[in-house]
This record gives sequence, structure tokens and C-alpha cells, in this order.
Amino acid sequence: MATSNDLHARQKAAVAGGVGTRTIFADKALNAELWDVEGNRFIDFSAGIAVNNTGHRNPTVMKAVAEQANRFTHTCFHVAPYESYIRLAERLNQIAPTGAENRTMLITTGAEAVENAVKIARAYTGRAGIIAFSGAFHGRTMLGMALTGKVMPYKKNFGPFPADVYHAPFPNPFLDYSTEQAVAELERLFASDVDPARIAAFIVEPVQGEGGFNVAPRDFLVRLREIADRRGIVLIADEVQAGMARTGKMFGFEHAGVKPDLVTMAKGLAGGFPLSAVTGKAEIMNAAHPGGLGGTYAGNPLAIAAANAVLDVIENEKLCERAAEVGRRISGRLISIASRQGMERIGEVRGLGAMVAFELVEDRQSKAAAPHITNRIVAEAETRGLILLSCGTRLNVIRLLPPLTIEWHVLEEGLAILEASIEAAFSDAATATAA
Repeated sequence: MATSNDLHARQKAAVAGGVGTRTIFADKALNAELWDVEGNRFIDFSAGIAVNNTGHRNPTVMKAVAEQANRFTHTCFHVAPYESYIRLAERLNQIAPTGAENRTMLITTGAEAVENAVKIARAYTGRAGIIAFSGAFHGRTMLGMALTGKVMPYKKNFGPFPADVYHAPFPNPFLDYSTEQAVAELERLFASDVDPARIAAFIVEPVQGEGGFNVAPRDFLVRLREIADRRGIVLIADEVQAGMARTGKMFGFEHAGVKPDLVTMAKGLAGGFPLSAVTGKAEIMNAAHPGGLGGTYAGNPLAIAAANAVLDVIENEKLCERAAEVGRRISGRLISIASRQGMERIGEVRGLGAMVAFELVEDRQSKAAAPHITNRIVAEAETRGLILLSCGTRLNVIRLLPPLTIEWHVLEEGLAILEASIEAAFSDAATATAA
């Protein structure tokens, strides 16, 4: 079998340099554990970036996919539709928190879901403008990048981007930027840059993913809903990373009790298979003309089988409740670490449910970002057998996204590795400062 060094050399010779990767070459995985090609074991606190909420190779999901593969793998829903697509749409219509009768379309990626939500909002309102928020991530397509509020690594050198996309500030209590300030800036945007009568939609994440796991304050989402209602604007909830039980509820918006008009979902929807969806109020979803929505691979039968199984697992194994407990254990451990002497570089622990992060700073007074320490923790954890991901517009946040099905003893083992990695990184930083 090829070694990691062999594969790294082959990757460099064959794969585009802009496709950034880590140095772990996967061979097999199960639930919250992954083994590389050399047999090294890792505890996975990334879950494929919140994709494997039900764990790697969940048996219920794998069984459903195998059964579907024995029937057919592709017909194109536009050519020969199938019952499983309709059944998944019915289920998503029931759980999407719009408070209205819903309709659903299925596509393949989160970026596709976002783009179709924008298309639908524009068709419904007859308007073109879209307002996203600083720190947002909505995909890597041209429109996705236009909506994204983080330059590196997503937008640099790739413009110009589509027009009629505007950005407003996102509240950040840690950096002393309040909902009132954010709403005032939104109103200033309406007064100085764009007539609100030209805005088709707001698009907002209930917890910013790439932006640093910044949780949207409840009062901010309430105000957005009020402004959207007053101005005739569609409110799109981007639940691509926060959805599918990750936050302790099926969707992150549910924590605020705010009802969006459209919901985009992907990642955890199909347990590792490529599938995304837009679900929303029937009146809005039906605004597009027949044939205007879809795609050749949109709603792949294997991925749909996986998604129906994922919904079964979430319900039968009570994964919303389990996500809340996973989050309590992670947050509790991090808060305990941060409270110890010498751990002042942990500026904040935050998140919802099992969508938890901690921000690294030089000190809690200045709150200056410490990306060098962030990178050191991630690297140290990898050498000890733990997969972590960083994020944040200041590149100084570590996010924790273990599968919701992670065994408790594996979670505790991973947290012990995390603690040791933080201690080692802080010790190195202190030594470097002293020198």
C-alpha cells in the first residue's frame, strides 16, 4: 500500500495546487474514528466539516444506500422521477421551521442550495438585490463567493463577482459589536447604498461556520425578521453547516424562535453523500416557472436513500438531545481549561449544541488574534491523533464538530488529546516569548 509520503508526491504531481488539503490520507473510517493508509488512528473532531453527523459509515445509512444501489443509481428526476425524492421532500417540508406549508427542491451541494434559494427569492419578489453579512460563508461558486464575507482563502484573485450583492455587519459580542450597531449599519446601507425596495433577500447563518462559529444573537434574528416583513424581503436561513441536529435542534434558527422563509441545507443531510435542499414556504418556492429549477444530478437516488436514513437515525437515536449533551461536555471541558492559570489565550468558548469553538487571542484585554497559536494547536493535535479544524475571519478560532454519534469514551479521549495539545502549544508560545 502507498505511504502518505508517496501519496503526497502523487497529489502534488496530479492535483491542482489550489486544492488545499491536510496530510492525513484516509484508508478507512468508522463512526468518530479514522485510520490513515499507514494504519495510524485519529479521532475525528471534524466529521468531514459537519457532514458525518451520524458518523462515518453509519450502518443504517449504508444499508439504505446498498438497497438503493441494487435498484437504480440514476435516472435524472426530470426524466423518470422516483418516490424516494418525493418522500424526502415531504419529510423536509414537515420539519423546516417556516411555520407555513412548505415545498422542497433537491440538488447536490450547499452552494447549489444557496444559489437556488437566491433564484427563488428573486423570482418571487421580482427584485435582484441580496444582502449577506460580514464573516458569512455561502459557497465557492461565483455567486457563493460574492455572498461570502471572508476574503482568504475563498475570494482572493477570483473576482469580479456578480453584482447586486451587499454586505452588512454581523453582530459580534466578543468584539463588542452589538445587534443595535449591526442593525443601525443595515439601515445606513439602505439609506446610502441600495434602496430596500430592490432587495430580494437576506441570507444569514444562525451560527457562522467559516466566519468563526459566531452565534447570531436572538435579538438580531428577530430584528431581521421584522425588517424583512416590513420591507417585503425574503429571509433565507443558511443551515448548511448548522442544520440536521448539529446545534441540539434540527435547525439552528429554532433556538431563536424565528421563522425563516427559505431554508438551505446540505452537509449533514445525507451522511456523507452529496445532497442538498431548499425548503421553504410554498408560495415562495412555487414562484419559479416549471423547468427553471433542477439539474442533471439534482436529487441523486443514492444520496436520497442516505438522507431518508439520516432522518430516521436522528429521530430514533434522539440525536438532537445527544448533540446538546455532546456540546455540554465539550464546552464544559474547554471552560475548565480556560479558567486555569496560564490559559488566558483562550478568549472565548462559544457555540450551540455540538457546534462549539474557542477563540485564541494574545490576551483577553486586547483580544488581539493569535493565529500562530491556533495553527500550533491544530498541528499538535494531529501528531497526537486528533483531527481539528480552524476557522474565523481572523484565522484564530478552532471549531469542534465530532459526529453526534461519537461514543462517550472516544469523546473523552479526544478531549484529553485536545487539552494536551493546547497545553503544549501554550508552552511553546511562552518559551518563544521569553526567548
